[in-house]
Amino acid sequence: MAQPLVKKDDDRDEEAEYSPFTGIEKGAVLQEARVFNDPQLDPRRCSQVITKLLYLLNQGETFTKIEATEVFFAVTKLFQSRDIGLRRMVYLIIKELSPSADEVIIVTSSLMKDMNSKTDMYRANAIRVLCRITDGTLLTQIERYLKQAIVDKNPVVASAALVSGIHLLQTNPEIVKRWSNEVQEAVQSRAALVQFHALALLHQIRQNDRLAVSKLVTSLTRGTVRSPLAQCLLIRYTSQVIRESGLNTQTGDRPFYDYLEGCLRHKAEMVIFEAARAITELSGVTSRELTPAITVLQLFLSSSKPVLRFAAIRTLNKVAMTHPMAVTNCNIDMESLISDQNRSIATLAITTLLKTGNESSVDRLMKQITNFMSDIADEFKIVVVEAIRSLCLKFPLKYRTLMNFLSNILREEGGFEYKKAIVDSIVILIRDIPDAKESGLFHLCEFIEDCEFTYLSTQILHFLGNEGPKTSDPSKYIRYIYNRVILENATVRASAVSTLAKFGAMVDFLKPRIFVLLRRCLFDSDDEVRDRATLYLNMLGGGDDSVDGTDKDVKDFLFGSLDVPLVNLETSLKNYEPSEEPFDIDSVPREFKSQALAEKKAPGKKPTGLGAPPSGPTSTIDAYEKMLSSIPEFSSFGNLIKSSEPVELTEAETEYAVNVVKHIYDGHVVFQYNCTNTIPEQLLENVTVIVDASEAEEFSEVSSKLLRSLPYDSPKQTFVAFEKPAGVPAVGKFSNMLKFIVKEVDPSTGEAEEDGVEDEYQLEDLEVVAADYMLKVGVSNFRNAWESMGPDCERVDEYGLGARESLAEAVSAVVNILGMQPCEGTEVVPSNSRSHTCLLSGVFMGNVKVLVRLSFGIDGPKQVAMKLAVRSEDQTVSDIIHEIIASG
Repeated sequence: MAQPLVKKDDDRDEEAEYSPFTGIEKGAVLQEARVFNDPQLDPRRCSQVITKLLYLLNQGETFTKIEATEVFFAVTKLFQSRDIGLRRMVYLIIKELSPSADEVIIVTSSLMKDMNSKTDMYRANAIRVLCRITDGTLLTQIERYLKQAIVDKNPVVASAALVSGIHLLQTNPEIVKRWSNEVQEAVQSRAALVQFHALALLHQIRQNDRLAVSKLVTSLTRGTVRSPLAQCLLIRYTSQVIRESGLNTQTGDRPFYDYLEGCLRHKAEMVIFEAARAITELSGVTSRELTPAITVLQLFLSSSKPVLRFAAIRTLNKVAMTHPMAVTNCNIDMESLISDQNRSIATLAITTLLKTGNESSVDRLMKQITNFMSDIADEFKIVVVEAIRSLCLKFPLKYRTLMNFLSNILREEGGFEYKKAIVDSIVILIRDIPDAKESGLFHLCEFIEDCEFTYLSTQILHFLGNEGPKTSDPSKYIRYIYNRVILENATVRASAVSTLAKFGAMVDFLKPRIFVLLRRCLFDSDDEVRDRATLYLNMLGGGDDSVDGTDKDVKDFLFGSLDVPLVNLETSLKNYEPSEEPFDIDSVPREFKSQALAEKKAPGKKPTGLGAPPSGPTSTIDAYEKMLSSIPEFSSFGNLIKSSEPVELTEAETEYAVNVVKHIYDGHVVFQYNCTNTIPEQLLENVTVIVDASEAEEFSEVSSKLLRSLPYDSPKQTFVAFEKPAGVPAVGKFSNMLKFIVKEVDPSTGEAEEDGVEDEYQLEDLEVVAADYMLKVGVSNFRNAWESMGPDCERVDEYGLGARESLAEAVSAVVNILGMQPCEGTEVVPSNSRSHTCLLSGVFMGNVKVLVRLSFGIDGPKQVAMKLAVRSEDQTVSDIIHEIIASG
């Protein structure tokens, strides 16, 4: 396969060598442009020079103002020539030079003359150029000519005017909208391109008026649109109207569906395909509606044209994601495409078959794919591997066949991403299909014997350490692991030492053998490997300085997840000053988001600061705690548990911008109101917020700190503190009123008047909810954390989330309500998914760890159902999480 590619590159090099533009320079071309001034013009020579100028412009060469002006004035002299080819080149260069307003006048008369010429080629091109270079003033002068051109008998002229109208609509919409009658007339034209361009312009004119678009579609679907291109546009506009209108509530019919189905019998292939694709993309499409579209796409699969085969198989591939049964009738036709010369078509055929195939066809498919895999690039192989993974989860009894296939391709040549996709697939199958564990781990062990990718080796060793000790014969994996200590680089050796330690901790009869191997690692050349071996020997009780600890302590150390974000741990370690007191990991902030203290700004709003930002890379909660502890009224409240994101209490572009940050303590809540005065002529003094807590019975106000002065555009804070029952996640609603004295400021001197007027400003209400007591704390391995938490304090329930725009919108809403940290990237929902699982973790007030597994599914048209499983260290907290969802 390599030889043709090299040959193609050689051919390109030869073409480049003989390119007429090789080595041309701007200065030399500008010198050549003097031929435009010759008394006897040479059209051929002038065309060549313009071609070089156009080449320079399109290659990004910039002309100075003087150079561009000189070229432009020289080009205008070429209007004297009657040569049609040269005239077309003149039009092109004028468009590219985009002359300034005072220069345009020079060519306007010539272009207007050409626009009324008897030569249609002159007329069409002159219209295009004029519309490109003119401003609104000149446009009103030539509007009459443009209207005439739209309904011109010559299709080239009419199309030129319509396309110009599409471009002008962006800059001069009011003028173009006055052409509606002429454009409407052009839509009835017999010329295919004119009808296409007219329909495109008419839709753009009316696109902001849903009723007008609906009427346009209704009238045209009843009429006869002759142009296939215009028909394709009309199908797209019809789909848009269908999406916006939904089903007929009385009959259950979908408006305009009959029109789309009728287009499936059109003589033009592009129209048939556009209609079929539109039907398959309808929201909530039924099997009955899909059937005619699938039938025509099946016919395209056997077309002699590669583009039709590709279009059909790609559309069927998308349909198979949501309606696999509807595509099964095409399986025989798709199997014939596995050997298609176009590898893209073959790959799509394979992946579609894997989605639509039944259990009995798996073996036959695998045989066909085996021959196919060696002929395609890695990017296509990855798609196939992911499809095989989905198929195995669909038919778990076929895991042997599919696992063997994955292990075979794992041993073949391939890049990192391809091998990673295979390893990830095997790991997922081991986790989800218990019977596949033994064979899957064996295949992974075989792979790391000659794996060239350090990242994959370490990942497999980590996985092997977690799953290997739980198998029926853990000892058979020790050889593969210790081989890595002998043969691999330092990174893999260190990972292998950790894996050996996990086997020693979990399997008692292996512990003596593990001690022997770990002692050998004490003499390794790499300090990381030696340090790990020493640590694990002492942890397991096989070292000279063994640590006193229970088996549970050892297992928690080896298998437990890190309770603090790595970024926060790194920052705290950097800030730790060596002393007699050891580093305390409990001092590391648990809030997941690590960032400098900064304030969110609402769109169009002035910055609402949070006071002096902290120096150095510190977390938000550290900065807030430092600021609050410096205020005497709050210094006795203890450690700050959590600070919320700023909540806006005013609309954008109002006189005063106010948002609030909720600071949660064990027995108190402090509201920090960030205020900004956006009126230059005013100075606010004695600014405070009067908080009504009548709807928050468990809270009582204990102190407040007013703001003495609030000048223009200078963000400052005022605080109000409430007491609540200690250790209780109290909730409530608070209404807020901003009170202040306003003084007028003299704009000339900047000084405020002595006398002021008391005023107040109503703010939005504020709520303290249960999620405010939840810290975002991630876990490195959710599965292990979930299993180690145990089902003792588990609570599971199902909820209906109602109609949602998409599954992704539902996932995002629930994650935001709970205020927890998504794990392993599960907050991202794949497109077209009808089900999804999202994993969340956090720490609730009282240092209670919480894990949540959310299972979403689409139940009926846009109706989303959710299963919520919560595990925590306290049954009360599990119940609170469910209450948050039930009330949210």
